[in-house]
Amino acid sequence: MNEHFDVIIIGTGAGGGTLAYRLAASGKRILLIERGPYVPREKDNWSTKAVNQDGKYNTKEVWRDRDGKDLHPHTNYYVGGNTKFYGSALFRLRKEDFGEIRHHGGVSPAWPISYDELEPYYAEAERIYHVHGQQGEDPTEPWRSAPFPHPAVTHEPRIQALHDDWAGLGLRPFHTPLGVMLNEGNLRKSPCIRCSTCDGHPCLVNAKADAQVCCVDPALEYSNVTLMTDALVSRLETSPSGREVTKVHIENHEGKRAISADIVVVSCGAINSAALLLRSANDRHRRGLANGSDVVGRHYMGHVNSVLMAISKCPNPTVFQKTLSLNDFYFGSREWGFPMGHISFVGKLDGDTLKAGAPALAPHWTLELMGKHSLDFWLTSEDLPDPNNRVTLDRDGKIVLSYKPNNEEGHRRLTEKLKSLMKQQTKCAVHGHECHEGLFARNLYAGQRIPLAGVAHQNGTICFGADPRTSALDMNCRAHEVDNLYVVDASFFVSSGAVNPALTIMANALRVGDHLLDHLGCKAETERGLKQNATLPARPEAVLA
Repeated sequence: MNEHFDVIIIGTGAGGGTLAYRLAASGKRILLIERGPYVPREKDNWSTKAVNQDGKYNTKEVWRDRDGKDLHPHTNYYVGGNTKFYGSALFRLRKEDFGEIRHHGGVSPAWPISYDELEPYYAEAERIYHVHGQQGEDPTEPWRSAPFPHPAVTHEPRIQALHDDWAGLGLRPFHTPLGVMLNEGNLRKSPCIRCSTCDGHPCLVNAKADAQVCCVDPALEYSNVTLMTDALVSRLETSPSGREVTKVHIENHEGKRAISADIVVVSCGAINSAALLLRSANDRHRRGLANGSDVVGRHYMGHVNSVLMAISKCPNPTVFQKTLSLNDFYFGSREWGFPMGHISFVGKLDGDTLKAGAPALAPHWTLELMGKHSLDFWLTSEDLPDPNNRVTLDRDGKIVLSYKPNNEEGHRRLTEKLKSLMKQQTKCAVHGHECHEGLFARNLYAGQRIPLAGVAHQNGTICFGADPRTSALDMNCRAHEVDNLYVVDASFFVSSGAVNPALTIMANALRVGDHLLDHLGCKAETERGLKQNATLPARPEAVLA
């Protein structure tokens, strides 16, 4: 392998994979580096015991919490990053999320770019990732330049009944925007089969719109794009001036090596990207690469999340449950003028999944019965950037994640709202209003000393902004202090909003991609190349270096 490239992208998830797709037709020599392999296609992809109870695909890496105790993160190192295991809910941040918002617990700061600047890239990301939805249902939905590329995924009967109940109460429930390759008009030809193991599982039939399937494999159809798997980037080396990255140091089964590129893009996830820059400290960057502002690793956010199970005497036979959402309380309510957050669903829970974080049992209920009789809600509220919530390294170089939850009152009130709504369900024909048995919390990621969100929504550790004194990246996500270094995962976020970050990461990667194409002087060539290559199939295997 020629050891010098035009662009090196470290990480293949929502940020790195999407950026590779954007740059692929440029003709420039691009190297994608992924610390893990492709997810093996095997029966265990669909096993809730293997995925949730045994944690088969989780990293075995051990971090530390702020007290120095072991932390086993719920994260995955594979081609496609964490999108291989995400639930495919692809929301835009609300237009208001880009401005300053006052919360009960403090202030969510304004972004240095507006929703209007990111909107065309949101629309393009929705096309690339096959997003299904219905425009105009969500009362908080920002303006759109185009409708959703695919029709909303339909509700199964139990979810439709809940939709109707909520609508009858004057609320505006809506179809969750989902990135799945589903054709409900012709199910015989549909790649997606609406199975019960989409959320948290890799897709055995490659019908989930993840970064590997939608972006990495199509990018590899170009001869100028190479993928190196099972390769850990240990640090970045700079020139004596500290103004450019000159070497990317890699460790794999062949040993240690160093390669270089004109442009280096970090996209390892907000925690690992911060750790990589901190590990890359040198005489010119004593606090970590690009960290003259001392913000690298700080302001870690991951949302305030809960999984709540509404148990009824009647069973819930729903298979594909994640089709309904509610944002009526996103910015508050008549009774309370501060934001609360977002209500949606997780994938259908079963006994094996519940064993990984068992809720308190109601009388006469087993975990298996609870799974069969539950509606399984996911509640998300915004946490606020706090400089003391941060990623650091211990003396052995291990990641230390220090996090104290904040802004929790809104989440508590959102939970109470859901409890109130569930008590107002339409009278059951069999059990009357006594059908609803109550709301129970599932303890996500049992045994881990971090908040319920785990690290699935990690963001905010290498913030972007106009002022180098208070940010690490400029508006194009280039490091203020290192001319050829960019970051395109959720590290750049300055606030977390209260919806899943994936689509915003994807949209921003496309935006940064356009900036890089202009910088490389090849935007027109890329647009022509994409049109010529539009019909090429995705390639399933990696190109090993």
